[in-house]
Amino acid sequence: MTGEGAPAPDTVLPDTLLEAWRAAVADEGRRRSWLDGDGEGDGDGHADAWQPIDVPGHWRSTAAFAEADGPLLYRTRFAHDRPVGDERAWLSFDGLFYQGDVWLDGGYVGDTEGYFFPHSFEVTEALADRGEHTLGVEVACAPQQDRTAKRNLTGVFQHWDCLDPDWNPGGIWRPVRLERTGPIRIVHLRVVCPEASAERAVVAVRAVLDAATAGSALLRTTVGTVDHEQELTLAAGENQLQWTVTVPSPALWWPHALGDQPLCDVVVEVRAQGAEAPSHRRTLRTGLRQVTMRNWVLSVNGERLFLKGSNAGPARMALAEASAEELAGDVALAKEAGLDLLRLHAHISRPELYAAADEAGLLLWQDLPLQWGYARGVRRQAVRQAREAVDLLGHHPSVAVWCGHNEPFPLDVEPGRTELAAVAVRFLAAQELPGWNKTVLDRSVKRALEKADRSRPVIAHSGVLPHLPQLDGTDSHLYFGWYHGDERDLTPLARTAPRLLRFVSEFGAQAVPAAADFCRPERWPDLDWDHLGRTHALQKAIFDRRVPPADHATFDSWRAATQAYQAEVIRHHVEGLRRLKYRPTGGFSQFCFADGHPAVTWSVLDHERNPKAGFEALRLACRPVIVVADRLPATVRPGDPLALDVHAVSDLRHPLEGAEVAARLVWPGGEHAWRWGGDLPADSCVRVGTLQFVVPDAPGELAVELRLVVDGAEPVTNRYQARIAVERDRR
Repeated sequence: MTGEGAPAPDTVLPDTLLEAWRAAVADEGRRRSWLDGDGEGDGDGHADAWQPIDVPGHWRSTAAFAEADGPLLYRTRFAHDRPVGDERAWLSFDGLFYQGDVWLDGGYVGDTEGYFFPHSFEVTEALADRGEHTLGVEVACAPQQDRTAKRNLTGVFQHWDCLDPDWNPGGIWRPVRLERTGPIRIVHLRVVCPEASAERAVVAVRAVLDAATAGSALLRTTVGTVDHEQELTLAAGENQLQWTVTVPSPALWWPHALGDQPLCDVVVEVRAQGAEAPSHRRTLRTGLRQVTMRNWVLSVNGERLFLKGSNAGPARMALAEASAEELAGDVALAKEAGLDLLRLHAHISRPELYAAADEAGLLLWQDLPLQWGYARGVRRQAVRQAREAVDLLGHHPSVAVWCGHNEPFPLDVEPGRTELAAVAVRFLAAQELPGWNKTVLDRSVKRALEKADRSRPVIAHSGVLPHLPQLDGTDSHLYFGWYHGDERDLTPLARTAPRLLRFVSEFGAQAVPAAADFCRPERWPDLDWDHLGRTHALQKAIFDRRVPPADHATFDSWRAATQAYQAEVIRHHVEGLRRLKYRPTGGFSQFCFADGHPAVTWSVLDHERNPKAGFEALRLACRPVIVVADRLPATVRPGDPLALDVHAVSDLRHPLEGAEVAARLVWPGGEHAWRWGGDLPADSCVRVGTLQFVVPDAPGELAVELRLVVDGAEPVTNRYQARIAVERDRR
């Protein structure tokens, strides 16, 4: 079995080589003799250089290699039965970070590049020669010294301001397997669903079959209860095939906000002519649905959906150590926050996350592992990996959008940098000027994704502002209240440049987490700010502007203030974008959801999954029904005339009849009330009315309280406040 779905009952699982691996740092002397020993030392007898190491795993999780940048030599010995008859044997690596050279019994097998997809090699002759074997792999994951022109396509794992920049993800991080097949093997299998309706669904399949000899074969495909058979004439070697299977009256898969998530198995098996048993069988689990996007509004099975989302980085910085329970837990927490979407930010995760999203009805915006600047020599490899991503993930109904490259600008951005003004100037220049990454690399990747998968929308890159000559752009990254401007600037931008708010895929502010022992709070206020900046992502220079540590006597006070500020930014950005529902905004993706290691970032969940105040703010702002008003100015003056529009927003698929909205203006010693009633249409944003008033001469807090009530449902409330200036303020 090479897919993520459950195997058919008669599928024989391959052997997994997980035990008795040892490793040593590679050097020229050891490379000449490392496969000559008896499994304990090398040919020169240097047994002390070889240390036990976990496979799957990252080498830095082993104490002996905690500081290593590689390359490392991995070795294991195993016994295996010889192939019988026309059996063929295959050695498969499910995931290797990032490049590998493979030897079996001293003979070179082949090389690998790309961390997230499997690599397979036929080893029939090697296994037929003997019963005892030595497998060796040289694994390299070179640090990217020039981060403006990286060569490893590892995305956030080797360049991101939310992970430790000194971390090296190198290692054999997914299982290594030995698999037996008959004379024909399914080398590649791609399953996508380009068409789905109540009447029928079409499943498009592409396969590459490797035949030991030329001859006839029977190919059988089962989608749920629908069978499809075809007779083939295969050439010796690789044969590329494409076909479709039509499913009448399908049970459609829906996002959790729209319906249920029925899943079915797609089983593809090939049988050589005259054979009684299949030569090879693969099973993938899928859901039948159709996804389209127009003007940044996503539709699933013809139903449009305003996307409420968040960016997800790796569940753990050491991704091999993320458990199935942790990955499913993040999906459950996203649903608890009222989200429809997780954007997998510049990385591809473990299979368990995609399976959990399929079952939960959580949509995924899938980035390729491309982040910031890359060298010109990577284009061909990037195109190849785009195709591999479709093979690996195309059958998952939760994957709704492909995105080629995040912020395709050659910038060297590291955690803790303080010269942000200079970075901002270079960033804006890169936005507007042509560049190889943005213009050549991303165009090639987009074309490869579109050719491989015509069932999903494809975005060339994320975070590109409108630029010459077409003044076109993509989704927007708008850090009002953090990198630039004020957190109140989103609404004015909507009036002056609505194109920038079609889809906002990054916004937010950093906040200190509950699990903050890594900050050494007992040293307050003399924290090691430089270390926290480099290793734990804390941006001290920006905190000095937004939530100054110097204003707080204790660490706990400052932490609470950072969380309150983050919550305020998130709440008002989400409310503002939901008020622009479909006019022009198709959705948003807050930055970001959870940390993969101890850090001070934009996340609403820390690395132990403790919620920050921002998580509750996100949850409340993402409720299916909300009532919002124009924000009060931070400070108002007695006698100021104000007019605040009130809107009700519903993401429900049915109208709310007889809804009542009540508004109350409260100030020291007085109040005023308004009330409106009517029906709230399905999937809508409606202006309910306008609050018009003159600010009273009553220094203190002025508050607007909103309440939406529908019979049989819990009331929905909201609140805004401002400070009424006192006499000395007016001077």
